[in-house]
Amino acid sequence: MKKKVVVLGATGSIGKSSLEIMSTLPDLFDIVGLVANKNANPLIELSQKYHCKRLCLCGVSGSSAASGTNCTNIPDEVSYTGTDGIKRLLDDTKPDIVINGIAGSAGLLPSVFVLERGIDLALANKETVVMAYPLVRALAEKNNCRILPVDSEHSAVFSLINHFGRENVSRIVLTASGGPFRMFPKEKLLTVTFADALKHPTWNMGPKITVDSSSLANKGLEVIEACRLFDATPEQVKVTIHPQSLVHSLIQTKDGALYAQISKPDMKHPILTALSWPDFTPNSLELLNLYDFNSPLEMTFAAPDLDRFPMLSLAYKAAASNGGYTIAYNASNEVAVTAFAQGKIGFYGISDLTESVLSHDWTAEPTDFDDVMKIDGNARKLAQEKLA
Repeated sequence: MKKKVVVLGATGSIGKSSLEIMSTLPDLFDIVGLVANKNANPLIELSQKYHCKRLCLCGVSGSSAASGTNCTNIPDEVSYTGTDGIKRLLDDTKPDIVINGIAGSAGLLPSVFVLERGIDLALANKETVVMAYPLVRALAEKNNCRILPVDSEHSAVFSLINHFGRENVSRIVLTASGGPFRMFPKEKLLTVTFADALKHPTWNMGPKITVDSSSLANKGLEVIEACRLFDATPEQVKVTIHPQSLVHSLIQTKDGALYAQISKPDMKHPILTALSWPDFTPNSLELLNLYDFNSPLEMTFAAPDLDRFPMLSLAYKAAASNGGYTIAYNASNEVAVTAFAQGKIGFYGISDLTESVLSHDWTAEPTDFDDVMKIDGNARKLAQEKLA
């Protein structure tokens, strides 16, 4: 029987990749709902291409979706708006699984909406885990549904741990491409621009996550994610720079052996893993050929430079702290990336602002989602004040 799927963040990089891979497997997946932020035209194009009539603009409130400049082509009977529109779309379509490809902290509440309804969540939104994983995990357990990681690194670790057993794993090794500034000396990093940061060498991603990759904040968020998702301490999660992006993560078992998940750098692989779990679905994705090629295939690994890329060490400190430090890390980084994109701060302004915000007291432990959003709001306000 086909799985009914709703895609949150349908017009973004994860959303488009999800739709592309599902369209090649029409006997397995039925795309029943698409959600985007505010811009209707790309959403309409996707709905026509993939024959999906249920559309939601979650960044548009009230009736403006039907009357706005970009929204006149959405029929009222299939139009949903605002965050409540996500809830209504989920209730009307009753999907088997939802892909959350929304970028940033805006993806947290949609994850909550999915899990509240007992629907499996294919999660590409890092912030759901970084900000509130104990709460969302409890919600998933209460409603008997699963959180399936879509990040290529965590998808790899998830598959490996499910094969070997968590009790046999002593260390998790996350790989990082190193981003576009991997070989830049510190002096050159002082003058790089937002446009420079968008030139990622191996992955095609959205602008925010691409900037995070350039600063290693993205890997920092993934360290926090790995600690939460796999019940690991920060000391058990290591990062290695692997510019070829062929090894997506490794685990080390108690006997000292390392096991890796290796494939072409294509987000469709981890997306399909989450959609198909626990099955492994034959597909048309390009295989990584290790046995028949014309030139040698190189794979290199190196330690990250925490002096040039302090966002990674700040993430480790946040992960090792109780309370709301990981929330503050994420919030201050988002504010800093926006300021960097606007030319208000330089590259190292991102880590300077984040470190300054983290120097404040965030020891209060959030007990519910309102607490999470309050800490997030306070951290953003503080970051904005420091920018002024």
